[in-house]
Amino acid sequence: MSGARVKVQVKRLRETSGKPIPLPRYMTEHSAGMDLFADVEGEVVMKPGERRLIPTGIALAIPTGYEGQIRPRSGLALREGISVVNTPGTIDADYRGEVGILLINLGQQPFRVKRGDRIAQLVIAPVCRAELELTGELEATSRNDGGFGHTGP
Repeated sequence: MSGARVKVQVKRLRETSGKPIPLPRYMTEHSAGMDLFADVEGEVVMKPGERRLIPTGIALAIPTGYEGQIRPRSGLALREGISVVNTPGTIDADYRGEVGILLINLGQQPFRVKRGDRIAQLVIAPVCRAELELTGELEATSRNDGGFGHTGP
């Protein structure tokens, strides 16, 4: 059985005389994320340690109650040390600008981003809006304020 489906409108932002960049797509039947493709002219070379905002050439209309989560591609992370700086990045339901991917080269070698390369994944997920309630005391738990390694190495 497949999961719930939600319609997300996508708009191409640039005309091209050559082959258009593919729209985001699921690469397998049960993939959680759709691959996103680089819409760069020629190629972009990222030196080790460098961050770059890579355009995708698309804008999305994500329905209210959902968000788009931008995540790294595991193969790029393993093979090249390429990740998304603000992972997961969030595309809010009211954002209509170009989807840009903030990549970082954590690898040892320069990395080339070429037109049409798969550079990240997009997961569409439901969101819950919290209603904050100011209080003077919080309910105690067995963990309380233990954090950042409190369970050991």
